[in-house]
Order: sequence, then structure tokens, then C-alpha cells
Amino acid sequence: MPVTLEIAPGRAADAQVIAEMSRRLVEVGLPWTWTPGRVARHLQHPESLVLTARASGAGSPILAGFAIMHFGDDIAHLNLLAVDSRWQRRGLGRRLVEWLEQSAITAGTFSLCLEVRARNPVALLFYRELGFEETGRVPRYYSGREDALRLAKDLRHPLARAWPDAGINADGTDRVPGPAPSAAQWLALHFPKDGSHA
Repeated sequence: MPVTLEIAPGRAADAQVIAEMSRRLVEVGLPWTWTPGRVARHLQHPESLVLTARASGAGSPILAGFAIMHFGDDIAHLNLLAVDSRWQRRGLGRRLVEWLEQSAITAGTFSLCLEVRARNPVALLFYRELGFEETGRVPRYYSGREDALRLAKDLRHPLARAWPDAGINADGTDRVPGPAPSAAQWLALHFPKDGSHA
């Protein structure tokens, strides 16, 4: 029977398994901070999204991966992402991140950030391949022991990122100098819901 992977919001019953996966796959060599209670709080928090990837087909479904993201006013923060070793290198991590990105855009948040261990070149390469850029280093971020690299990704449409501070409007008229519009305003102007383009 073929194995299928389904990505969906996490359930309250997933807290223990997610916490144990975090301890085994993410927090190796560090104190266990993503405990079942902490994961459960994110599962219940209205501004957090906990995704799970379940593998089914041969027996009962098992948790193959998960991601936890928190929505702020202007930025979404990817707190945790892990894929079980048996399911790595199949594009599952990428699928989880893409789901999170679409969720952030749908919520009107166009920036996604995260931290990764400075001594984890595999994770760093993974996020760079997904378009994340390094924005800084946080000394002793992990339990006062290890530095983190802070990464961020601009989720706006590429043309929206290039909006000039002054110039002309889409209709050719002079634009009044001032602050650039938000990504949502730019997208609404250039990609109206009726499908016509400015």
C-alpha cells in the first residue's frame, strides 16, 4: 500500500509527540525547552499555527514532521521545524515551510523570520535554498550556550519589493513623494481580485 503524507493543523493529542521530536531532532545537546506543555500552549494560542505532517498507508498514521509558527503584527516567526530522519530528503520540510509562508501571506503578514544554530550548516543551507537571508547573529541564544543566526524572508511579490519611494503611479501619473505603500496595498493595486492587472 503506498504511503501518503498529509499536512494539516496539529491536534491537542500531538503535543507529547511533537515535544519528544523536538528534544530528539532539534534540541540535541541543549536543555529541553519545547516541553509538551509549551507545545500545547501553541496548539491553543489563536496567533500560533502548529502544522503536522502525517504518514499513512502502512498501519496507523505516524507523525513525520511538524512546524510551529507565531504571528506577530508585522512579522511571523518560525519557532520550530523538524522532520523525522526516516522522512528527510523527500521535500517534506520544504512543503511545511511553503504552507507556513502561504498562511502568513493570507494573514497579511509579509515577513517571516527564524533562528538557526550557527553551527548547523545543513539547516542554514536548507533555509538559504528557500530564499531566507541572514540578518544577524545572536550570541548565546540557545540556553546561553550557542549562538544563533537570525534569518528572514520577504514574502511580498518581487515587484512589490521594488516599489520606489518616488516616481510614477501604475497609471502614469506623478506619484506624490512619501512612504511606500504596504505590500498588501501594492498587490491590491496591481493584482485586483477581479483578475485584471493594473
